[in-house]
Amino acid sequence: MNWQPASGCGDGCRPGDGRQSGPVLTALRVAGLIGVLLMGLLPAALLRGGALLALPRAMLAVLGIRLVWKGPAPRPGSLLVANHVSWLDIVALHAVMPVRLVAKHDVAGWPAIGATAGRSGAIFIDRTRPKTLPGTVGEVAAALRGGRSVAVFPEGTTYCGAERGPFRPALFQAAIDAGAPVAPISISYDSAEACFVGEDTLWDSVVRVARVRRLTVTLVAAPVLRPETGAGRRALARAAQSSLGGGSYRLAA
Repeated sequence: MNWQPASGCGDGCRPGDGRQSGPVLTALRVAGLIGVLLMGLLPAALLRGGALLALPRAMLAVLGIRLVWKGPAPRPGSLLVANHVSWLDIVALHAVMPVRLVAKHDVAGWPAIGATAGRSGAIFIDRTRPKTLPGTVGEVAAALRGGRSVAVFPEGTTYCGAERGPFRPALFQAAIDAGAPVAPISISYDSAEACFVGEDTLWDSVVRVARVRRLTVTLVAAPVLRPETGAGRRALARAAQSSLGGGSYRLAA
């Protein structure tokens, strides 16, 4: 198994020709984001539920980002599987529903994003230690059995949106083990400036996003998949990715 998938997307995926806000508005948005984080992280840590929805919504608002949800809302205890474009994907998913996130372990060290994910019960996966994968699958399955929804980015890394990677099947096993529904969700942006790829740093991406005059992130829920008895994780991963459209992909091992 390719434990550390690599994306072919890079800085060239962002043409930089979109309409930009001026330097004053950009600075105000970045300052507003910092202010929201400083004021919101403590309530989120203490109040959890409601505050954990309010905080990401406020983050999107101060950055001038419009959030659109289309399709049925997954019921609690679902495995949400989505394509991965940006760190904003994490914020958007947390803004629409209570969810535990499966994220690479270095996300835990990201300012604010890591703290928010951690306080919402994120399950951090360490790709430098493949032997820990069965334990991660077991942790996800336990959360699903307990009625918590868990979000996974099965591509394993970010792509620009126009390009996508194959869904890795390993974490689909958790849905099979727990008998949990799988809810595929397509994430897209109306500007390539949102994509977080190549040698991008989190700070550079935040500033670039703040420069975009208007940005919309759209989440579209496809029909829920229910694993049948004897279902294989590879077939389930293939079905989930096919339901999101955008072409066909070779299934990763």
